[in-house]
Amino acid sequence: MFRYQTIRAVRCARFSRGLATAVNNGGAVPAALHLKTGQTFKGKSFGAPTSVFGETVFSTSITSYTESMTDPSYRGQILVFTTPMIGNYGVPQNQAPYDSKDVGVILESQGIQCAAVVVGDVAEKFSHYAAVESIASWCKRHNVPGITGVDTRAVTTLLRDQGTTLGRLAVGADASLPAPQSHEYWDPSLENLVDQVSTKEIYTLNPNGSVKVALLDFGAKANITRSLVRRNAAVTVLPWNFDFNTIRDQFDGLFLSNGPGDPQHCMEAALNLRRTITEWNKPIFGICMGHQIIGMAAGLDAYRMTFGNRGHNQPVLALASSGSIKAGRVYVTSQNHQYALKLQDPFPQGWEPFFINCNDSSVEGIKSTEDSGKRVWGVQFHPESAGGPLDTIEMFSDFVSECKATATVSHQPAFTGVASAKVEIPLNTVAPKVSVAA
Repeated sequence: MFRYQTIRAVRCARFSRGLATAVNNGGAVPAALHLKTGQTFKGKSFGAPTSVFGETVFSTSITSYTESMTDPSYRGQILVFTTPMIGNYGVPQNQAPYDSKDVGVILESQGIQCAAVVVGDVAEKFSHYAAVESIASWCKRHNVPGITGVDTRAVTTLLRDQGTTLGRLAVGADASLPAPQSHEYWDPSLENLVDQVSTKEIYTLNPNGSVKVALLDFGAKANITRSLVRRNAAVTVLPWNFDFNTIRDQFDGLFLSNGPGDPQHCMEAALNLRRTITEWNKPIFGICMGHQIIGMAAGLDAYRMTFGNRGHNQPVLALASSGSIKAGRVYVTSQNHQYALKLQDPFPQGWEPFFINCNDSSVEGIKSTEDSGKRVWGVQFHPESAGGPLDTIEMFSDFVSECKATATVSHQPAFTGVASAKVEIPLNTVAPKVSVAA
């Protein structure tokens, strides 16, 4: 005979969430999310007491809300998180050294990049060993509003059905006002957002690295430069429209970063790159916006997707082998983009598809063919993740290895006028909203 024993859970009030830090939201302030298509979602405000316009998009990422919010690719966007609770592990101190391991920040840039955040339930307590403040405090400090208590499932369904939609987050007294008229909504895609987030000054990270890489900054996530630096690359960061051809012989490789908005605003960079690809035979690698710039330089067209891909679980199929990537294998990737390259047949001469999305069949990567004699790769996803899976992180090792293999026997002197490190930012200072450092 079996004996069943009932175990009664005992709740000890003293230890109930005793290690979590309470959040002071300063009382309930009304807020409303208005979509240009006519829908309104009401909730409560947190963060900055200000109203903003933006492009309403959703992310299916489960974790890493701090990394998503500091990703420059979210510039001008009202970010809807499909995960029910946001803020439960707080926000870390966003400062790191400049050395052979780090690039000045812990997160993806020095400040919050998205225009606003929409969550189902913002955490009233947060708990993490590295947390120094709540998401509400962080948003308020960076003048970014948020809304909680919204049915984010309903918002996401709308955005998936009708596509990414312009919106307005109205806070406080503005929440009780009528929704804006159609002509009043601001469309960030009409502006050159890349120019807003790209570095204005040239600087070098890890200047004593064993291989010299130039990075065109379209709004680079910090983990891109971090991934290069940790593979012992000296990374010189250039403005997005800098003509690399004027200094290309001083480098062993060229990297094109991610960035926000419509790639058509960066046609100047694509035309410069076309010349680079034609005249230069060293490795070139592009991610996200950088991938689209490579595609346009190759003769492909970019188009706006219905709702884009944003999240940490996008499967892509490798159509060709290169380095650590094996043809026929599916890789799970982190993504954040609204635009993609058009798949066409035939492909431009000297180019071939590299990856394709397993969900929507969009182009996820292109590469130069072996017959072309070039070494150029582009991927729409983020091998560096932050956050997300690391299935393709070794693409950075592949790129650095290719750069080392083609490096000149003796490097020319370092590019004049390039700072060897960035100016440290005091902990109590709100940094400007730039891609890596101000």
